[in-house]
Amino acid sequence: MSRSVAVVTGAAGDIGRAIAARLADSHDLVLLVDIDLSAAQTAAAGLGDAERFIAVQCDVTDAASVTDMAAGAMALGSVTTLVNNAGAARAVSLHDTTPEIWRADTALNLEAAFLCFRALEDGLKAVEGSVINIASVNGMAVFGHPAYSAAKAGLLHLTRLIAVEYGKFGIRCNAVAPGTVRTQAWEVRAAANPQVFEEAKRWYALRRIATAKDVANAVFFLSSDQAAAITGVCLPVDCGLTAGQAELAHTFSQSDHY
Repeated sequence: MSRSVAVVTGAAGDIGRAIAARLADSHDLVLLVDIDLSAAQTAAAGLGDAERFIAVQCDVTDAASVTDMAAGAMALGSVTTLVNNAGAARAVSLHDTTPEIWRADTALNLEAAFLCFRALEDGLKAVEGSVINIASVNGMAVFGHPAYSAAKAGLLHLTRLIAVEYGKFGIRCNAVAPGTVRTQAWEVRAAANPQVFEEAKRWYALRRIATAKDVANAVFFLSSDQAAAITGVCLPVDCGLTAGQAELAHTFSQSDHY
């Protein structure tokens, strides 16, 4: 029987590593795909069995590199799950966004998911596999980082496109949209402003920040048989941010104006 393979891009980061660890509960092999091979190897080594967690170098914005990665993945077994997690945000404001930043953010946060899906399409068809795109609440509302946000909004539409066009092959495609997640990038901000997490929490209904494990659990669910009838949806993992602004709700609840 062919081994089941999960492919996770951007796997050297905190969220990617957490997703890889969680998917090992349902897959024989997990490929930790990243442009930084050394970082991917460190992440894979930290997860355990070297025969199950495999680091793969790939520039997901380069079609040839993605083609090579996909061929290697399908040679190892049946690719049942693809997680398009690679992403990054650059300029905070539209005014500071250069054409180069716009193209770079679009390439990494949107086009890369398209390239990876198309490269693994035949393998996913063969096993009626699952695709999970890691989007962002930035793709659902305006929270800054315009190029990144526009790309994530496009990723949500790509999710629906794949779900609708490839559903006849048994392929399911869904998205997870994290809000603020306590990762190394946010720890850098916390070093500069120790109150950054406390300041952010007031906007979240649950009064807390999501963890990488929270995101990984959502991915695990969407990739599992428990979500067999779910496709084309976006699942926010944002502690209630997109449900409404907790601080504003509190303000209005204390007001005489209704």
